[in-house]
Amino acid sequence: MPRPASEVETARLEARVPVNVYEQMQRAARLRGMTLTGYLLATAGEDARRTVEEADVLRLAAEDQMRFAKALIDPPAPNARLARAAKRHADLIAPR
Repeated sequence: MPRPASEVETARLEARVPVNVYEQMQRAARLRGMTLTGYLLATAGEDARRTVEEADVLRLAAEDQMRFAKALIDPPAPNARLARAAKRHADLIAPR
């Protein structure tokens, strides 16, 4: 269960920005009816979430999705190199 907002752990962030950027962020926050802190949390937080998602999520084109699903459902037979690698692995990791 999420903790109430009053109990959420926070960290301090300080940044020096050009005055014109600061004023523009303040105006944008006012236009959205938000505090500057709220505006920065909303916009930077969303950008951070999107950036991490793009790094963590593998996106495939429809054709590639079909190939992947087919390979899972009906995998190809292992070739000679894979069979040798599996045998080496089994020999190295064999229970003692």
